[in-house]
Amino acid sequence: MAALGAGAAVETLLPRGVRTQQTPDRLSAFRAQVGAAPITTQRLAENLTMLSGPGGNVVVLSGTDGLVVVDTFAAPAWPRLEESLAALGGSAPVKFVINTHWHFDHTDNNAPLHAAGATVVAHENTRRRMSAPQRVEILGLDFPPSPAAALPERVFKDGYKLEANGERLEVSHVAPAHTDTDVIVRYERANLLHAGDVFFNGRYPLIDGSSGGRVDGMIAGCDRLLHLAAADTRIVPGHGALATPADLVKYRDMLATAADRVRKLKASGKSLEESIAAKPFTDLDGDWGNGRFKGDDFVKIVYLTL
Repeated sequence: MAALGAGAAVETLLPRGVRTQQTPDRLSAFRAQVGAAPITTQRLAENLTMLSGPGGNVVVLSGTDGLVVVDTFAAPAWPRLEESLAALGGSAPVKFVINTHWHFDHTDNNAPLHAAGATVVAHENTRRRMSAPQRVEILGLDFPPSPAAALPERVFKDGYKLEANGERLEVSHVAPAHTDTDVIVRYERANLLHAGDVFFNGRYPLIDGSSGGRVDGMIAGCDRLLHLAAADTRIVPGHGALATPADLVKYRDMLATAADRVRKLKASGKSLEESIAAKPFTDLDGDWGNGRFKGDDFVKIVYLTL
């Protein structure tokens, strides 16, 4: 990972306007940039809503049992998230928060929701990583431990089940994929899956190797999601638009193609720089290079997470 953590390699992966600053300022600027995105709302069912913007996709289950919220956006979005939740729940409190993994854009607002009475649920590795300093080498960013009030209170190893508002939620851990903390959430009656950051719809994903992430684990995670999905299942990605199983198949096939090409380059003795210079994703960039990461960036990500 050290090869990507220095110099120009990091420069290409960091958000615009953040690249020349020292790490503490860089982290603050990165968080502010992510948190400044507007929140958009999409109704998925009578009692299910997707909020999108400042840190991926949040799903809110509402009803008389209180709100169940999956992921919590970046910290600067808190006032707008609070307003959105109040609009969806009325006087109903947030009863449960589920984190799909440890990254700040999915956990930053755990603390205010916990202070309001919510129980935070996550995989045991999420609590472990949030409890200690973490470095996301692929971005060259260092994160301090999260405050105690933000840490998940209920943790599990394999899975967790919850019933609320006439819905059954099944939360299950997947083998290291985006990180080693990833879970997917199945809404049984609504025929809906929240994939967390195992799935970036329509763009090259971040795979955080310093948090245990692996490209082969991303592929396996997609296979797991597809096993759970029926033809008419809707899938909420960690980032990107609401998806169908066909969208997920396309994404999974891109990951498999990318891993195969870079694996061959690496096995032949090509260095990271030589692999980038080979331009193995030229034919993929038109469909997948429209997000934060471009083809050269994703070669680095795949090379370092094989």
